[in-house]
Amino acid sequence: MTTAEIIRERLKEVKYPGFSRDIISFDIVKNIQVTDGVADIEIHLSTDNKDTLGAIQSSCEQALESLSDIRSFNIRFQTQPAPHQHGTQGFATNHSVIPGVKQVIAVASGKGGVGKSTVAANLACALAKQGLSVGLCDCDIYGPSIALMFGTSENPLATEDNRIIPIERHGIKLMSMGFLLEGDSPAILRGPMVTRFTQQFLRDVEWGDLDVLVLDLPPGTGDIQLTIVQTVALAGAVVVTTPQEVALIDARKAVAMFHKVNVPILGIVENMSHFLCPSDGKRYDIFGEGGGRREAARLGVPLLAEVPIEIPTRECGDRGKPVVLAHPTTPAAQSFLKAAALVSEAIKS
Repeated sequence: MTTAEIIRERLKEVKYPGFSRDIISFDIVKNIQVTDGVADIEIHLSTDNKDTLGAIQSSCEQALESLSDIRSFNIRFQTQPAPHQHGTQGFATNHSVIPGVKQVIAVASGKGGVGKSTVAANLACALAKQGLSVGLCDCDIYGPSIALMFGTSENPLATEDNRIIPIERHGIKLMSMGFLLEGDSPAILRGPMVTRFTQQFLRDVEWGDLDVLVLDLPPGTGDIQLTIVQTVALAGAVVVTTPQEVALIDARKAVAMFHKVNVPILGIVENMSHFLCPSDGKRYDIFGEGGGRREAARLGVPLLAEVPIEIPTRECGDRGKPVVLAHPTTPAAQSFLKAAALVSEAIKS
């Protein structure tokens, strides 16, 4: 006889569209009841995207069709669309659900090694230079780098009610796993613990009043990304890529993931766009030319910046003061400042 527990086990075969984890491990299956050969299954989602709902329903039916004593399956979706109110440009204009935080934006990439954290750090600093109050949350639990890029290894303190007090550096409020690990110690964590840390960084940190909270996401389209879009309301995402096709392939996956959960794309940053030789000013397109621009045009989103490869950008990241602050007149810093201006305009309420 088929029970609710048997159905739950079968549903572990159903992957959330675009992700590697199943719908049971993501804890979106909230209720299963079996009565007289009829199975009622209630699934809670943070999106009302019809393609996502259809894919989950189809996969559930395939996983359960061999249960011969079940006459019919009633799969009910409780959907709470990501709380975006779109303006004329299609971008979010309402406030985040994190108390005191007006807007939350994600900086993401489908592929590692494209300079996403460098972009996130400099974007946060560039937004602060516009007079905004800014926080930066390093959501890359396994490979945190924001602590190094801001030149601090302080351990955060806690309030009397056990809320984490973020580290403040260069006028930016910061939270990162790098503040919690000793030296070169790795974060050895299973998926559920990673999800818990991510939720703590977002909901249990005393961010105070912020105009913008920038989230530096890990590369890829995995557990942390879905946890974030289900935990907070994102005003939009900035996708980072390099010009070559091997990076653009993964950037498209990141864009597709955000589309599935109704998060608007604020634009694309093409990092390591080109190299200007310091001796003669000649331009070298080391990783190809125009890939980010073509992809932005194909997707119908802004190309926020083409950031050149420059020694000061790397040096400033290693020394703990982003190039936007240390050398604001360099071409790379100017690119970040331009990107921040476009992002600020897009999320303005």
